[in-house]
Amino acid sequence: MKDVALLAGVSVKTVSRVVNGEPGASTAVRQRVLNAAERLDYRHNLGASTLRRKDARSGIVGALLQDVGNSFSAGLLRALEDVLRQAGLSVLAASLDEEPERERDIVSDLVARRADGLVLMPATHRHEYLVSERRAGLPIVFVDRRPHGLDCDSVTIDNLGGAKVATNHLLSGGHRRIAMLSDLEEIETAVERRAGYRAALAEAGLELAPELLVHGIRSDREAAATVTALLELPDPPTAVLAGRNIITVGTVRALRAAGAAHEIAVVGFDDFPLADLVEPALTVVRQDVQRIGAEVGRILLDRLNGAGGPPRHIVLEPALVQRGSGEIPPR
Repeated sequence: MKDVALLAGVSVKTVSRVVNGEPGASTAVRQRVLNAAERLDYRHNLGASTLRRKDARSGIVGALLQDVGNSFSAGLLRALEDVLRQAGLSVLAASLDEEPERERDIVSDLVARRADGLVLMPATHRHEYLVSERRAGLPIVFVDRRPHGLDCDSVTIDNLGGAKVATNHLLSGGHRRIAMLSDLEEIETAVERRAGYRAALAEAGLELAPELLVHGIRSDREAAATVTALLELPDPPTAVLAGRNIITVGTVRALRAAGAAHEIAVVGFDDFPLADLVEPALTVVRQDVQRIGAEVGRILLDRLNGAGGPPRHIVLEPALVQRGSGEIPPR
């Protein structure tokens, strides 16, 4: 910074103001400093800057999601980033892949790097390990899944209600043999969606057929194999509720391979790109991913700006989007 100041003919403090985006330097002076920095290949040292600043902010927020390659996580991350960038914050994202130990390791690493806040879609089932970080003032917002053992801000959706609406939609179309394909048995969102499915069947006076409820499905390939096996039952399902977007993809592939895409009704939980372009177009329970990410970002910014008060727990309602696949009548 001294070299930049000497070349630009200004004080070191002025260089500091410019590189930190602070007011107090004219446009002409700011340009001289930037030109000098470019000539000298100067790079702002964020670590040193953080140590010197009174607020000790790093300008980084950690976002720990389950799979940033999945369209749901990717859309949420983009919405969160759009909100935080307006406040001058950068997002450092990581995938947890339902691995509790990975979650703890990444959280520890981000805390050591002095992240200003955390957004967490947890793989762990208890979150007391974060108590000391909360006590130290680290803002943490849970997304998609609620905190347990720690009262913290959260943004989730009504998974039970969404699955119930989807199942009732299939029931109203005349279906009685409705299969549900679900994620790992212990995942909170999957538990709630299965509960909604069961509740809808019970309210319709139908007994749950154990062979039609399959959980532990982690990939589109596993989903496709499961659907293929279901179609070979003596009394196969006439409809499928897919509990996650990747499960929906595998379901559609299996039905197309069996020539049954126009014979078996499908409702998928989560929308995804091109879902409206397959044939038939997919009926889905859509989560408003943009709103979820925006709500998480706003809560986090409020906390970073000193907002107090009890933790906020926002629960958003999903919406059933009818496109055709969920409206196929039973054979």
